[in-house]
Parts: sequence; C-alpha cells; structure tokens
Amino acid sequence: MELIQQAPDVSAYLAADEAIDHGHPLVRETAARLRSETEDAYTYAAAAFEFVRDTIIHSADSGDTRVTWRASDVLATRNGICHAKSHALVALRLPGRGRWDRQDPRGNRPGVDTRFSLDGERLAWPVRPEFNEMDYPVLYVAPHPAVLHGLRAAVDRAQLWRTLPAAL
Repeated sequence: MELIQQAPDVSAYLAADEAIDHGHPLVRETAARLRSETEDAYTYAAAAFEFVRDTIIHSADSGDTRVTWRASDVLATRNGICHAKSHALVALRLPGRGRWDRQDPRGNRPGVDTRFSLDGERLAWPVRPEFNEMDYPVLYVAPHPAVLHGLRAAVDRAQLWRTLPAAL
C-alpha cells in the first residue's frame, strides 16, 4: 500500500502534542537508555520497537482495565491498548530514513508474531476485507482526534471498547 502523508513537511510529524509527549522526562530517559545500548539508528529503532512490544502489555491481554493514552503514562504503567502502545513508540522518535515504514508494536502471544522490519510490514493481524476491515493509507501528523477523544473519555477499558470509534 502506498502511504499518503497528511502534511508534506516531515517536521510536522516530529512535533510534541498531548499524546506524543516526547519531552516528558520518562520518555527522554527511556529514549536515552535505549540509545546508550545501541550502535546506530537502525539498532535504536529496533530496540525501541522491541521495548514497546515486549515490556508494555496490551491491556486486553493482561486484563488491566486502566486506559492509558499519553506516551509517558503508557511507559510509566507499562500498559495500554494498541493505540496507546503506538503513542509510546512514536514518542521515542524513531530515526527517519527518508521513507515511511509502519511498525506494529501490539505484542506477541501464541498465534501472533510481530517483528521490527524495514523490508515489509509484519502486522499482528492482517486486514480482512470480508469483515469490512480496512487499512488507512493516511499518515496523520498526530493521533486521530476521534481516537484520542475515545481514549481520554473512557473511565475503564470496558467503556473504551464501547466508545472507541470503529472507523476514522
């Protein structure tokens, strides 16, 4: 799939916002630790991906009812749904290569094998058009407002499942 940038200027994708709070001390500390343990941009990007995938539990898998949405909160609680885990990964600000490579940090479990890859997507679950699922080609400069609203408004994960938008 060809990805479509919402904004032509790559710097628009690097701005901090309410959810992608990459200036927060915990985000900065985590990024610095990962950088100190890696040799170059590629190994840093892979380490950041694996850190989010493996140390932040998907709350649906763990049964945790808390709803996190801000990257720093996701890192602090080590908990979040797929949207929240993505916010944490983006906040660690993976180095750019002049092209977009989508990553899926949702996490591994029996039957699910996501891996860092720059040679093709390794999604946890493929999109199934027969179930009216779709893949959005737009690269948003910030988390979609409808998703953020659902995450911020939910008092627990049960409410989140009822109110999180099914489509953008």
